[in-house]
Amino acid sequence: MINISSNKSVITMSPNNPPAARAKPGDTVCFETLNCYSESIKTEDDKMSLVPWNCINPATGPLFVEGAMPGDVLKVQILKIELAENAVMAIGPGAGVLGDVLKEERTKIVPISDGKVKFNDKITLTAEPMIGVIGTAPKGEDIPTGTPGTHGSNMDCKLIGEGSTLYLPVNTEGALLAMGDIHAVMGDGEIIICGVEVSGRITVKVDVVKDFDVHMPMLLTKDRIVMLSSAKTLDEASFDVTHKLHAFLCDKLGMELHEAGMLLSAACDLRICQIVDPLYTVRMELPTWIAKEYGFEMP
Repeated sequence: MINISSNKSVITMSPNNPPAARAKPGDTVCFETLNCYSESIKTEDDKMSLVPWNCINPATGPLFVEGAMPGDVLKVQILKIELAENAVMAIGPGAGVLGDVLKEERTKIVPISDGKVKFNDKITLTAEPMIGVIGTAPKGEDIPTGTPGTHGSNMDCKLIGEGSTLYLPVNTEGALLAMGDIHAVMGDGEIIICGVEVSGRITVKVDVVKDFDVHMPMLLTKDRIVMLSSAKTLDEASFDVTHKLHAFLCDKLGMELHEAGMLLSAACDLRICQIVDPLYTVRMELPTWIAKEYGFEMP
């Protein structure tokens, strides 16, 4: 197995980032990741405002995948997510949806043990590890790891966890996959600008898919095919992902135009991933059993 240390990280997704490691299709790779604050917050006296901007949302990598060329799709099977023993939540004035009512900064250190997240003395949550930042290099530009897009990155989709498979467009040779920003648990929306932020280890299997026409991130879970879109507003992202999944139903499943639209409204769910990054991210979920009825399975 290939291992990439957390000291190999980037703060931009870029076609110019030198590879931290190289892999072949079918290889298993372990990414050791820092939390979204680059471990700068150690105690509840440490505040988010003291974390340098170039330490926010580091992504371990990038990984150069041999044979991945522009126009291909990188298939990333998420095999395992291991969490550190303590996580962090840090908020303050101007942070997220409730930033207008917050009067001071607060930091919470959150212990994790045996798959449980001790939020406070009364509330213990079940850990549901997910990857906040995971993406390939965009085409011809540098994009901060905190900003999501068609290349993936900071989508903060809580379905990107163990057992799921993420499909990402390849925009440059080698794809240049990087990831980080693990959350021990996070609610849809991430409304206060943080989930339960934690460092850890992500083990994935990488493959290259040829001749699969995908220009945005797609996710396969045990029972859903999911498309993800990020835009300046929820309206823009919602319209984009709906049109893209509608086209997918017509092109890949061979559904008639009007019936595909009816199916989206009857059986598919439009959900918010996050509303706190520079671009907002939404997802639309198609039950896999419907695709199978039409003879389609994700490659």
